[in-house]
Amino acid sequence: MIKRKSTKKFYFSVEGETEKWYLEWLKDKINKSNEATYLVNFDISVQKNPLKRVKSLTITNKTEIWHLSDYESDEDMHVKMFSETMDNMKKAENLGKNIKYKFGYTNLTFDLWIILHKTKCTTQFSDRKQYIKTINKAYCEKFEDMHQFKHEDNFKECLDQLSLENVKTAIINAKDIMQDNKSLYSLQSYKGFDFYRENPSLAIHEIIEKIMRECKLL
Repeated sequence: MIKRKSTKKFYFSVEGETEKWYLEWLKDKINKSNEATYLVNFDISVQKNPLKRVKSLTITNKTEIWHLSDYESDEDMHVKMFSETMDNMKKAENLGKNIKYKFGYTNLTFDLWIILHKTKCTTQFSDRKQYIKTINKAYCEKFEDMHQFKHEDNFKECLDQLSLENVKTAIINAKDIMQDNKSLYSLQSYKGFDFYRENPSLAIHEIIEKIMRECKLL
């Protein structure tokens, strides 16, 4: 008799559709894996405001939620949005729902995480639009711009090239970036959340690594 796998549940709030599509892809890959010792269930909400996300939840047990967000540039508007995200994560924690928010940021954008599945990326970009050249090279594509890459069919076509081995590669590449950053830059802290103002930098790999480890895939 085949033993049924137990399910582990993870909560997310994400700021865009590409993050949601990626997490759905990862869930399917893990749940179809013979090596995974658990199934996973991702509760994902496309919601830029973590406070609104938590207000919509009815949770009684202690729960960890990861918010995936971008540090899009050093422009005042984007810096303000980034700070407001952390403000709202802290406010969400103080609602009395026994919730702990974790910050899975990427600097400049989530596209960095997608690139790391295929190749290292230590180049410091001045504009998020510059990722397209690296994406095209990594995925053997010819997208004209980031808008074309983020079209659902095109983005999912890139995901189809990936496996759980690529996820492991992305985790390693992300950890290498953050290790290098320790000697290059000053780690910033705001409302209890840590980040680097410089790119490339990220923390999304922390939750992906946690998921992979809990499923015994690492």
